[in-house]
Amino acid sequence: MTQQELNPKKFIPIAVLVVAVIILLISWNSITVTVDAGQGGVLFKRFGGGIDLENTYGEGFHFIAPWNKMYIYEVRQQEIGEDMNVLASNGLEIQVDVSTWYEPQFSKLGYLHAEIGTSYLQRIIIPSLRSAARSVVGRYTPEQIYSTKRDIIQDEIYEETKALLESKYVQVNQVLIRSIKLPATLKQAMRAN
Repeated sequence: MTQQELNPKKFIPIAVLVVAVIILLISWNSITVTVDAGQGGVLFKRFGGGIDLENTYGEGFHFIAPWNKMYIYEVRQQEIGEDMNVLASNGLEIQVDVSTWYEPQFSKLGYLHAEIGTSYLQRIIIPSLRSAARSVVGRYTPEQIYSTKRDIIQDEIYEETKALLESKYVQVNQVLIRSIKLPATLKQAMRAN
């Protein structure tokens, strides 16, 4: 072989390319993110100002810097059910099972992440639902709750929960009363009448 064929300068670009491909393959999981259907992403820029409040990353494939992190949120409608004991206007304890349909506001995911975090269900939705249910049910007698005012109570709980969560980047779509259980003695008294 001649000196020209074994020239090490020819192998430098190939070696650089091989090293670049190896680095790319090793770091692939830290530089790419796939946001699945029904999800949204919030980007945390470690060296660039923290949480990106203005941009929510939609479904699909995204490239990010390897030192940044993407937080993924479910943005479809979700449901939470709460079985709670509440007091009626006369002080009797009533068991109410309430269901709420909610979803985070897609365009405000960055703010939700910055101010509340990924555990927003436990931090704001459940407490708001409980507070609204206790407040509303406390205005009615057990007889009203069990019979004539059920739909009105359901609507009032929805409106109060919605008002509590309005500035928290979460949209409440519906509140449903799944069941109401009165104390056994009160049920018997109502049946006797």
